[in-house]
Amino acid sequence: QVQLVESGGGLVQPGGSLRLSCAASGFTFKSYGLNWYRQAPGKEREFVASVSSGGSTYYTDSVKGRFTISRDNARNTVYLQMNSLKSEDTAVYYCNVRLFKLYWGQGLQVTVSS
Repeated sequence: QVQLVESGGGLVQPGGSLRLSCAASGFTFKSYGLNWYRQAPGKEREFVASVSSGGSTYYTDSVKGRFTISRDNARNTVYLQMNSLKSEDTAVYYCNVRLFKLYWGQGLQVTVSS
């Protein structure tokens, strides 16, 4: 079955960095694009970044220049490198993939606070 398992979240000070990982299984990883979303307290889930099967990337405006999405097809893993973190980046972060339906990981808390 399809599984997406996120890791790497936690507490970080403003201006700090974190790298999130999403390990995938149960489908042909290299053939699909993957995405990161986030949901802040009291807000709707929002798109953060995507990487296509060919490696093309796309970001929401608020993270451009600070976040980098990448993929390692040998490890079936997608990453989100987050630099210059701000308090407004605090959220639960999710990876997802759309196969015949949309699959989500379990979510990962990222808290940016001093």
